[in-house]
Amino acid sequence: MTGGPSWKAKELTVGELAQRSGVAVSALHFYERKGLISSRRTAGNQRRYRRDTLRRVAFIRLAQRVGIPLSSIGDALACLPEARTPTREDWARLSATWRDELQERINQLERLRDDLTDCIGCGCLSLERCTLSNPHDSLADQGPGPRRLLAGPARARARPGGEGDTAAQPEADCG
Repeated sequence: MTGGPSWKAKELTVGELAQRSGVAVSALHFYERKGLISSRRTAGNQRRYRRDTLRRVAFIRLAQRVGIPLSSIGDALACLPEARTPTREDWARLSATWRDELQERINQLERLRDDLTDCIGCGCLSLERCTLSNPHDSLADQGPGPRRLLAGPARARARPGGEGDTAAQPEADCG
């Protein structure tokens, strides 16, 4: 077949990368400006991406989808080798650094799901056990936002910046 993109090529154009990854060209350019992916330039100043960039873009999109900030994604990607395609072990090492954070996010989502089930349509008839209620702003000294919902019962009592604070993002540890 001629005229179509060559998926077997070692390098991808920005259009091919966009089509294969399902990510807009503008987003790929943004990721490149942020240092999350890289390309080389041809003699005609066209971008060419290594095929392993597809996996990096998939990782970026998935991490963004679960709410991980781009700065943390960049720190994690910096742990991957640039000179070769990352191996399964490279990816496993990277994912291990986020295991605890991802588990905490799962726990928060489960609390949100379970706590909001009682709230849908309740009209706040049960304020004494509502996880969103904060009478007289008594939790203000613990930080902004819905403290009980964000932190859960044990961590809601923690002071910001102290033990149990969930606001800080972990730095990537290339281990």
